[in-house]
Amino acid sequence: MAFTAVMKARSKKGKLEPSVNRETQPSLNDQSDSDLQALKNLALSVLEDAKAENIQTIDLRDRGSFADYMLVASGNSTRQVKAMADRLVQRVKASGIQPLGVEGDREAEWVLVDLADIVVHIMLPQTRAFYNLEKLWSAPSASRSAQA
Repeated sequence: MAFTAVMKARSKKGKLEPSVNRETQPSLNDQSDSDLQALKNLALSVLEDAKAENIQTIDLRDRGSFADYMLVASGNSTRQVKAMADRLVQRVKASGIQPLGVEGDREAEWVLVDLADIVVHIMLPQTRAFYNLEKLWSAPSASRSAQA
């Protein structure tokens, strides 16, 4: 499962539309720190309300330019994972923010909700253990590049 900075958006009819470049997308990339914190708190609140387990926040501001934060949470079933992602998208849209994309919601073993400066991963526990994103993104930058 690969996610890139340039995403292809699907129309409601399932046809591919032109690629959307994150750099030119006006929705969230230029938000203030208080707006960013409010969005992060909204996402955390939605996940907590939906009974997500083991919610982790990873600060990416000093690691990469694709996002400022990554949230990783677990759900007990594919139905719960999909419901959490759907609820997150609904609440974010209700607050006036359009998510850049949602990936994996059909299978719902791992759903990624791209909120531009915040990327939310909602996974089944076994999928989360296999990919171990927390370990990958928590490693010091120097040791990651030395191992590559």
